Amino acid sequence: MPFLALLAVIGPGVIAASAGNDAGGISTYSVAGARYGYTMLWMMLAITPSFIIVQEMAGRMGAATGKGFAALIRERFGLRPTFYAMLMLFASTAATTVAEFAGIAAAMELFGVSRFVSVPIAAIVVWLLVVRGSYRSIEKVLLGLSSVFIAYVIAAFLARPDWGEVGRSFITPHVIPDRAFIALSIGIAGTTIAPWMQFLLQSNIVDKGTTMKEWALARWDVMVGAAAANVIACFIIITTAAVLHPAGISVESASDAAQALAPLAGPYAEMLFAIGLLSASVLAAAVLPLTASYAVCEAFGWESGLDRSWSEAPLFNGLYTFVILASAAVILLPGLNLIAIMLVSQVINGVLLPFLLIFMMIIINDHRIMGRHVNNRVNNVLSWSTIAVVIALTAALTGMTVLGIG
Repeated sequence: MPFLALLAVIGPGVIAASAGNDAGGISTYSVAGARYGYTMLWMMLAITPSFIIVQEMAGRMGAATGKGFAALIRERFGLRPTFYAMLMLFASTAATTVAEFAGIAAAMELFGVSRFVSVPIAAIVVWLLVVRGSYRSIEKVLLGLSSVFIAYVIAAFLARPDWGEVGRSFITPHVIPDRAFIALSIGIAGTTIAPWMQFLLQSNIVDKGTTMKEWALARWDVMVGAAAANVIACFIIITTAAVLHPAGISVESASDAAQALAPLAGPYAEMLFAIGLLSASVLAAAVLPLTASYAVCEAFGWESGLDRSWSEAPLFNGLYTFVILASAAVILLPGLNLIAIMLVSQVINGVLLPFLLIFMMIIINDHRIMGRHVNNRVNNVLSWSTIAVVIALTAALTGMTVLGIG
């Protein structure tokens, strides 16, 4: 039966896209709504087709080749370009993992727990989840808890925004020529189409054993997952724009972001937000270092696997341990603004994104690797346009910084 066949392949696309609405993503969208109102909604509408296509390409590459993204980069480009690609992935993953521990710290501070207590404990818990491999068994639980951000959809309606203005903002491009706006635009691109997400999705497709025979159905899992994640992101912007922007409240802390849920949860807004933020952060903090470790070891042919001892796979075990411990240590530095940390991590992702997408575009248009499953013209036009826009935004931000503009 078609429905049963769909259930057999569902999962990788929804999970990868949902994991993207992590601490960094929630913070970025909240800042966008609070600071600029509905102004950035048109970007979300414009980037959604690109996000769906990039996710579809990553999944198709896995289904067509039975190999992860890192292995394909090594096969197509050789050792030196692979080294630079893995360096970019590692930087993206490390920056985002720092954001996850910032999310854990921010969530626990809403419960009155100091980061100097919560972060070390969380680092140990996350490391144990990775080492024991048990995070997969609680993955759905954490995703379920982090799905409380669907509450932003309800809160948006309860806040009674001007839906006419919301609709106009979706279809009317508006750019504010200052550094903060450009940086936030790059951050939106980086958190929506996170570089690590492509490695995670493709490896999940391969691990699930999905081939091109099942791809017609698995493709819907990938595409619907990407679209649904962006719908939630849009409502985070709408809710914070409706509640925080008119009051002039800028998101400087997790408590500020939680206030947007007040129309729905009232005095329980902070608790609801904290539960979702903590769950999303723990899930991503467990998944991200493992994704990077598997990809790097896959790229260079090193031993990897959770069932391998330190003596059997020292680099694999060392990489994910280093990312977890170093990321947690960064959050313990005094005087850090946790929301700023989460936002900066997404800007780093946005800067690195086009370079990894270029690798993807070359591979997916290579008939020797993809056979008849290469890209069509529409996919190529939208993907290259996404790359060009993000590069242009990065160049604009760099130029404005150098010239002291904005």
